[in-house]
Amino acid sequence: MTAPDPSTVLRLDDISVADAAALLARYDLVLEQVPAGAPIPGSYWGEPEAGIIGSTVYVRGDTPVHSMLHEACHLIVLPPERRAQVHTDATDSVPEEDATCYLQIVLAGQLPGVGSERLMADMDAWGYTYRLGSTRAWFEQDADDAQQWLAEHGLLPLA
Repeated sequence: MTAPDPSTVLRLDDISVADAAALLARYDLVLEQVPAGAPIPGSYWGEPEAGIIGSTVYVRGDTPVHSMLHEACHLIVLPPERRAQVHTDATDSVPEEDATCYLQIVLAGQLPGVGSERLMADMDAWGYTYRLGSTRAWFEQDADDAQQWLAEHGLLPLA
């Protein structure tokens, strides 16, 4: 089996930034695009990864879509009083991290030109790791706790 290629993941330049901004706005988040080559404020992993400060998600055209969604979902899972305090690092909670990963896959299904299937493949290509070996296997077989956490916090309907 060939290792996934991280250079093939969808980037912001590959989709409608307006669609991405509209999706984030539904959660009271702002998507701010910085110029090519400029530092990305609040980026935990460094460029080209998305950054977060307060309710703003910072990206460049070369930012992977999965990174933008992941950082946005970190903010979405936080209560407003915690969200306001975020600068770069949103959580050290395993349940919140799992909920973030699950929600980013769900929201990708609502983003034109992306979809959950593509996002899971991009997550694998980028190097997300799960004990079942793939994002899809985790999402379909091992994410009940994340789904339940999101439902309990009003972010997903109960299945």
